[in-house]
Amino acid sequence: MKLGLALLRLIVGGLFIGHGLQKLAGKFGGYGPEGTGQFFETLGLRPGKTHAIAAGAAEAGGGALIALGACTPLGAAMLTGAMATAIRTVHAPKGPWAAEGGYEYNLVLMAGVFAITDVGPGSWSVDAARGRERWGPGWALAQLGAGLAGSAATIAYGKSRPAPPPAPAPAPDLAPDAA
Repeated sequence: MKLGLALLRLIVGGLFIGHGLQKLAGKFGGYGPEGTGQFFETLGLRPGKTHAIAAGAAEAGGGALIALGACTPLGAAMLTGAMATAIRTVHAPKGPWAAEGGYEYNLVLMAGVFAITDVGPGSWSVDAARGRERWGPGWALAQLGAGLAGSAATIAYGKSRPAPPPAPAPAPDLAPDAA
C-alpha cells in the first residue's frame, strides 16, 4: 500500500502541477494567464486573467500538496474546486464521456483526491512525518464541501463582474492596391 498510494499521489499531483503551470506560465503547451484568461472570459469567469491565475495556483499548489502528501485535505479541496468549476463551466453540458468533451476525467480526479484524503496520504508522506498518516471520511467530506463551495463562489463572483467592452473594429485599409 505504501508504494501504490505514493505513486497515485505523485502521478495525480504531478499532472495537476503541470496543468497549473499551463495557466500560470504557458508551459507544456498552455496559453499562460493571458490566453487562458481570454478563454475564461468566454465562460463568464471575469476578470479572466485573475481567474486564470487563481485556477493555475489552485492546480499547481494543490497538486504539489497532494504529491507531497502535505496538508492533504487542503490540497484536495483546491483540486476539487478547480475540477468542479471546470465541470460546471465547460464539461457538464457535454455529458459524462470524455470522448465527447464531458466531465468523466474531472470526476475521476475528484474521486481520486477524495479517496486519498479518506485513507490518508500514506506513510511515505509529509503528513505522516508530522504524525498524520490518516485523515478519514470526515476530512474527505469536508474537503469535498469546501471545494464545491469554493467553486460555486468563484463562478458566482465571475458572473457578477461586468463583461469587458467589445474590442474596437480594425481600421479599414485605405491604401490603394498595388498592381
